[in-house]
Amino acid sequence: MTMISVGEALDRILAAFEPLAPEEVSLGQALGRVLARDVAARRTQPPVAVSAMDGYAARGADVATVPAVLRLIGAAPAGAAYPGTVGPGETVRIFTGGPVPEGADTVVMQEDTEAEGDRVTVNEAAKAGQFVRAAGLDFQEGVVGLEAGAVLNARDIGLAAAMNHPWLSVRRQPRVAILATGDEIVMPGDPVGVNQIVSANSLALAAFVAACGGVPINLGIAPDRTDALRAMAAGARGTDLLVTTGGVSVGEHDLVREALGAQGLEVDFWRIAMRPGKPLMFGRLGPVPVMGVPGNPVSALVCCLIFLRPALGRMLGLAPDRGPPSTARLAAPLEANDRRQDYLRARLFRDDHGRLCTEAFAPQDSSMISLLAWADCLILRAPDAASAEVGAEVEIVMFPPGLPGV
Repeated sequence: MTMISVGEALDRILAAFEPLAPEEVSLGQALGRVLARDVAARRTQPPVAVSAMDGYAARGADVATVPAVLRLIGAAPAGAAYPGTVGPGETVRIFTGGPVPEGADTVVMQEDTEAEGDRVTVNEAAKAGQFVRAAGLDFQEGVVGLEAGAVLNARDIGLAAAMNHPWLSVRRQPRVAILATGDEIVMPGDPVGVNQIVSANSLALAAFVAACGGVPINLGIAPDRTDALRAMAAGARGTDLLVTTGGVSVGEHDLVREALGAQGLEVDFWRIAMRPGKPLMFGRLGPVPVMGVPGNPVSALVCCLIFLRPALGRMLGLAPDRGPPSTARLAAPLEANDRRQDYLRARLFRDDHGRLCTEAFAPQDSSMISLLAWADCLILRAPDAASAEVGAEVEIVMFPPGLPGV
């Protein structure tokens, strides 16, 4: 099977997924979830004109010229209303959020008044509408405040609550089974043999899935035996995607295609013209899509960024990024590229002129996960790209944020 381009591989992967069905969650569970339906206000806010200050509700005509002496006829606290009408020369004590009584059209701050018994002297002139929040100032009933596809943050939760929605319809979170393979890997903290390495993939991929809005299901580490791999892969039944790490190249112990092929694995492709990440496999095991990423931790995470993240976004109903690519200026030259699309781990910084600059780490050995952890971005180098000098604009790929902001 010949290598296919990154773009073709991504298209074929995305074609295998559709947005997942919606589910109802309480507001307390909605942070970071993807809204499945528009949210319209179920009430008008505020429902009536209310005061923006503690003070006195009056008629603007009565306080246009000061000092003005008004007769206190009642009070309008927040959550209650004065039942009568404010007439000429009259005023009502009012508090922030209190309904403005009929007849009144302005509020005088209490600091601008002197009260004695039922007489209130206004010392600062006020015009009609001052410190009055009109009905519907915030939003009107029926107005859409949140649109489907939004990743809900703390501000969105507050708006939904104000619009009187205790529950929201959100996309179900993709359930992603993760299966690492290889006799040579052990979990962190376990005894490590002379010829073994500590596994970073399963935990890193689980964290990546969670950061992208999915639910990771860690199936553990399958040894290099077809029977064991088949048995452990059975744990992916009922999930939305199985991601395997290792065992998808052409080596003697690359058993994923062999073992799962007997279980009905249909392989769409397994080689991509990219670096790192060439031996990425994609197919389907019955109803479950399967993405086999390389066992190399750097290659695995780069493949997740380029392919798994968009797949999860598709299942979550997120709109694809159609904006212009992110770019930065090179702080160090780059050599010409070969026929594979390259993703270079790099740092970002601002130069003395405030321009965003990037510099690739050296070396770019894909075994060095430390450089991936320290990187701010990946520099994308197209196949057969010419050499690039200092100051050239290059496309960069940013890492996804961890949690929704406020």
